[in-house]
Amino acid sequence: MEHKFKKSLPLSANSLLMAILLAFVGGFLDAYTYVTRDGVFATAQTGNTVLFAVRAVSTEYGAAIQNVPPFLAFVAGVLTAEYIKDKHDMHMWAVLLLEFVILFIVGFLPEYIPNMLVTMSIAYVSSLQIGTFNKLESWNYNSTITTGNLRTASAAFYQAYVGHDSVAKRKFKGFTTIIISFITGALIGTYYSIHLGNRSIWIPAGIILLISSSYYQRRSHKEEAS
Repeated sequence: MEHKFKKSLPLSANSLLMAILLAFVGGFLDAYTYVTRDGVFATAQTGNTVLFAVRAVSTEYGAAIQNVPPFLAFVAGVLTAEYIKDKHDMHMWAVLLLEFVILFIVGFLPEYIPNMLVTMSIAYVSSLQIGTFNKLESWNYNSTITTGNLRTASAAFYQAYVGHDSVAKRKFKGFTTIIISFITGALIGTYYSIHLGNRSIWIPAGIILLISSSYYQRRSHKEEAS
C-alpha cells in the first residue's frame, strides 16, 4: 500500500509536482490581486517596488502608498516561515495549512473590506510559500516569480544542448515546466478573477488544501515505515 501511495503521489517537498502546483498557485494569486485589487502585485515585490517609485515620482502619493503595506507583509511572511521552521517538526505542512486558512478566509471578505487588507494577506501567503518551498531537487527555484527561473532554464538549456550535460537537460525541462505552470496559473487566474470575482481565490486555496493533505499523508506513511 505504501509503495503504491508513493508511486501515485510523488509530492515530496522538492519534487517537480510540488513545484508545478505551487507555481500555478503563484501565477493565479498574482493575476487575482492585479485584476481584483487595484492593480497591485501582491506576490512580486519587485513589481511593487517599481510601481511605488513610478507613482511617487509622478506625485501620485496616495497610489504609491498602496505598494508599501504588501512589501511589509511579505517581510512578515518570511519571518513567520523561519519561525515555524524553528519550532515545528512538520513545518512545511504547517505552512501549507496556514496558507489555506488565509486564502479561504479572504474569499469570504465582503466588497467593502479595503483592498489593502487583501493584498497584504496575499503577500504574506506568498512569502510563506517562497520561504518554505524553494528547492526543485537540489536547485533553487521560486514559485511566485519567474525571472530567476527563466535565467536558470536558459543557462541549463545551453549546458544541456551545447555542453551535452544530461543533468542540465533534466534541469532545463523542470524549470521550463515550472515557468509554463506559472503562466497557466496567471491565465486561469485572470479568467476566473474576471468572471467569479473575489471568490475565485478559493481555487488556489483548494489546490493548497490538496497539497497539504497529500503531503501530510506522505509524511505520515514515511514515519510509520521508519
